[in-house]
Amino acid sequence: MGSEMCIRDSDKTPDQLRDELVNLKKESFNLRFQQATGQLENPARLKTVKRDVARVKTVLNQKAVAAASAE
Repeated sequence: MGSEMCIRDSDKTPDQLRDELVNLKKESFNLRFQQATGQLENPARLKTVKRDVARVKTVLNQKAVAAASAE
């Protein structure tokens, strides 16, 4: 599953990736809030969202390095 996400993310523009990053961070916040209040139904989702955030950040950094080396 992880490599599929990287392939899909690498096709997106940096703006789309930043939007996805914002959405993932909002979801992460909401999940942590649910956990604190004892309402979290799927604790594994926290780990998945955290890893998705890392994947998106990695792809953004790779694109930034590629753009800098192309100039």
